[in-house]
Amino acid sequence: MLQIPVLREQTDLVLAGLQKRNYPNAAQEVEALLDLDQKRRSLQTERDELLGRANALAKEIGGLMKSGQKEQAEALKTETADLKLRTKSLDEEVQNLEQALQQALYKLPNIPHSSVPAGRSAEDNEVVLEHGTIPTLPENAQPHWELIKQYDIIDFELGIKITGAGFPVYKGQGARLQRALINFFLDEALKAGYTEVQPPIVVNEASGYGTGQLPDKEGQMYHATADNLYLIPTAEVPITNLYRDEIIDGGKLPIKNVGYTPCFRREAGSWGADVRGLNRLHQFDKVEIVQIQAPEKSYQALEEMSQYIQGLLQKLELPYRVLRLCGGDMGFTSALTYDMEVYSAAQGRWLEVSSVSNFETYQANRLKLRQRTEGGKPQLLHTLNGSALALPRIVAALLENNQTPEGIRLPKALQAFTGFEMITK
Repeated sequence: MLQIPVLREQTDLVLAGLQKRNYPNAAQEVEALLDLDQKRRSLQTERDELLGRANALAKEIGGLMKSGQKEQAEALKTETADLKLRTKSLDEEVQNLEQALQQALYKLPNIPHSSVPAGRSAEDNEVVLEHGTIPTLPENAQPHWELIKQYDIIDFELGIKITGAGFPVYKGQGARLQRALINFFLDEALKAGYTEVQPPIVVNEASGYGTGQLPDKEGQMYHATADNLYLIPTAEVPITNLYRDEIIDGGKLPIKNVGYTPCFRREAGSWGADVRGLNRLHQFDKVEIVQIQAPEKSYQALEEMSQYIQGLLQKLELPYRVLRLCGGDMGFTSALTYDMEVYSAAQGRWLEVSSVSNFETYQANRLKLRQRTEGGKPQLLHTLNGSALALPRIVAALLENNQTPEGIRLPKALQAFTGFEMITK
């Protein structure tokens, strides 16, 4: 959530950032927000003046009572009572304005970092680098949705039978590959200095607001209405919310957590060839890395997280590229996002497998996540996270890129975790 002082003091910067995002009606919404803020501050000033007057009268009444001037004291008591009624009314007005201001702020996205390119869609994203060699496949190469049938490792029909479309059942070597990837990603994160946590996979409404899924993405989350709980779309939500309403000692920074969870997304409105098989699911596994950082170190941390995720892709022997997302394609809460995409040789296209983002103070302001500063007010921290990695499209690329007449060869880095070198029929 954007900070009111930023809107007030850096209005032009905010409007330029919203324009880079192609955010509609930016000028009108910011103006309305500033009007609400001005009304709130004016009423607060009036309330404070009335409270000051009431306190002064209370002291005067005490002096009059001590000196025996009861009649004058009673007259002032009547004035004090009127002041209290007016103050109570002003308190209610201020609270209503604060709630309206809060709801309006929730609707504004984060301001992009200066390095974010302008653009409206994925076609305008900037390719930062490409790594690896795209494999040459045999003429009879198959996409992963055919391979999983041939090797009987993932069953979409069984998933439809017990739940619905987008909830696959992993079997045999497919299930063992899932477990191997999760363990590999977690072990690599531990080596990189992350602390493993295993959070709940359902969260309350406050957690959704804390990281920005609410009110922006409520239609994309599964909602358990009886208890008003949400199935998580990513481990970012519960892990980052571990630090909600916390003031952290600067000496404990950076905080680096990693967690594995299943993730749940309704993906309403998704269809077509691009979402076949594992390309888009309602339930999938993902390992997430989260950092809480001092503001002056957060962009260095973002680059380090990007390098770390690239290292995972290199160990999996997958060709990949890194994109810097444009303003129009970036997530609601992000200030800067890098996407990592692996190349699927059988599908002949790039598949997104990770996003790593710096949210600057946007989430921290919602979370009231701050650090102590010497001799000053607590300072908002920066939050970052990244997929390290999401499994479905990694599995798709591994199956497609490594298919041979003998079976599907697995990269060496995984073989110690799977216990086998090839997926065979």
